[in-house]
Amino acid sequence: MARPRTTFEVLETVRLTDHLIRVYLGGPGFAAFQPNDYTDAYVKLVFPGADGETVRTYTVREVDSAAQRIAIDFVYHGAEGVAGPWAASAQPGDSIELMGPGGAYAPRLDADWHLLAGDESALPAIAAACAGMPPHAQGRVFLEIAGPADELDFERPAGIELTWVYRGDAAPGEQLAAAVKAEPWRDGQVQVFIHGEAHAVMHELRPYIRKERGVTAEWASSISGYWRRGRTEEGFRQWKSELAEREQAAATSR
Repeated sequence: MARPRTTFEVLETVRLTDHLIRVYLGGPGFAAFQPNDYTDAYVKLVFPGADGETVRTYTVREVDSAAQRIAIDFVYHGAEGVAGPWAASAQPGDSIELMGPGGAYAPRLDADWHLLAGDESALPAIAAACAGMPPHAQGRVFLEIAGPADELDFERPAGIELTWVYRGDAAPGEQLAAAVKAEPWRDGQVQVFIHGEAHAVMHELRPYIRKERGVTAEWASSISGYWRRGRTEEGFRQWKSELAEREQAAATSR
């Protein structure tokens, strides 16, 4: 069943860093929006264009019921893509349709520690997760960004250590994977959340977490790519489907 569409109005835009723009959405459509309990809550935004509609998936950074608005952070790289340029040019009063929210992850209170890692695309979900943790939470956060100008402070418990990983000239996800693997492993039950460039996440970090560190699916269910270098979201969905088919075939042949 298709999710119903809700029309939101642009209330405000804020340039957070060189490559991150926050758009606040509200208006009459907020009354129909039903928040969930996931810190990786996401919506599908519908962008109209000359060749038809384009749908993109974005994390809801925060829901402010008192102000009747939601915040969504967009990675912006100039004219590249659809959503980033829209966010850069959005003005109060503009409208956009969205579907959702969905979601699957929230920090567990029974985890001894948390490991969260990702790039700019995962920063909103990771920041929301940290804000939703109890004050005594322990763990590590690794965030890969282009450079110092893209650092963005966010609320987190004192026991959650944050490391910014600068990408430099490396391929997306390469420095992130290296930083996570180099981190000394802690004792106790970990809960893992890792998202970002799909090749680095699925071929480097997921095998490391699941096989080398032996973290079960129950505690590492949220490890996947948010995007794939060189592919649109439609192409990325096809890549994920093909990867799932290959993994299923490999598992069946064992």
